Amino acid sequence: MSAPDRIEEFVLALQTGFIDGSITKLKLGGYHGAEADLKSIEARKVALKAGERMSFVFRYKTRDITKNLVIDEAMSFVRDGLLNEFRSARLETTDFDLQLERQGDKIRLKKAEVAGREAVQGGHDRAKNRPLTSGDKVWMQALGISGADGKVLAASQDKFRQINKMVEIFAPLIHELSAEKPRIVDMGAGKGYLDFALFDYLKSEGKEAEVIGVEMRPKLVEDGNRLAEKSGFGTLRFVPASILDYDASGADAVIALHACDTATDDAIFKGISSGAELIAVAPCCHKQVRRQMEAGSSDNRLDFLLRHGTFMEKQAEMVTDGLRALLLEASGYRTKVFEFVSDAHTPKNNLIVAQKGKAGSREAALKRVAEVKAMFGIEKHYLEGLLGLH
Repeated sequence: MSAPDRIEEFVLALQTGFIDGSITKLKLGGYHGAEADLKSIEARKVALKAGERMSFVFRYKTRDITKNLVIDEAMSFVRDGLLNEFRSARLETTDFDLQLERQGDKIRLKKAEVAGREAVQGGHDRAKNRPLTSGDKVWMQALGISGADGKVLAASQDKFRQINKMVEIFAPLIHELSAEKPRIVDMGAGKGYLDFALFDYLKSEGKEAEVIGVEMRPKLVEDGNRLAEKSGFGTLRFVPASILDYDASGADAVIALHACDTATDDAIFKGISSGAELIAVAPCCHKQVRRQMEAGSSDNRLDFLLRHGTFMEKQAEMVTDGLRALLLEASGYRTKVFEFVSDAHTPKNNLIVAQKGKAGSREAALKRVAEVKAMFGIEKHYLEGLLGLH
């Protein structure tokens, strides 16, 4: 792996830690740039009234200076700093420590797993800094999240937390898109919980966006459009279509939450074929690959796992989503898979986030796909067929 690739891997880990809230500390050291008195920089995630930021403390010999940067500015700053001005960096998260050391043109990256470390609270009460601070919204009441008094219903507390977490993750990613007014397409929108929440939050930040919910059920489409109009959300709309039938041309972001089985692959394919900068999916059900694993001939060394039904189910989920990530990488996307809400609230809690550009080798990704399929006795992944790779 080249030096720029190792730096990009470090930045991607930092970005993921920002999105999922697992960052505890970042430190940049070994400074050799133009500012003679600068010793090091430390950073952490903070929640401000203006939104979540990375707070950088520049430590000089006689003073400290703090700068709060939005996620895209923070990632660019760290990337450029590691390329040109800092010889070392250490990222600490709730799950691992990642140490980067540079000597001349060579870069060493070392990862160490940790356990029991808690996330650092961002200097503000996180409960008070949720993207959606109250239930006093027309759409929340209409969707059964809050009552007429504007208070979140007891039975909807989990849903409210899930929606907040999704907005917390998606909003920074939307801000990173190059389009001034991005087009966001939600495949299999259902009642549009995420669409209304994301649109509302972006609007409150002064960010213009076009949000389109694609849904097959005409009643949900009618209800969604009626509620969007009632809420005053002029560029939020719902359209009746299946995922594969919808023309996603011009989409800057394609998202799909809990699209069942291969419907998730349909959404990924539409995102890739439309050239979307961002593809984000939370898969649900993994039947297509599991059936092949059960019927196929896997590596004998995996028998101790795959002969147990509960292990087979979990392995099928991981293999399915791991192959999806590899196929996204082969299509020019840098990809990360992480848990976006606790499994105490929903078992459907994995999110695949793919951002166009800075991907690894297409040939290496496709070779790995072939190796994984052979290992688990899989003839083909449905997404391969959509992409014309099988």
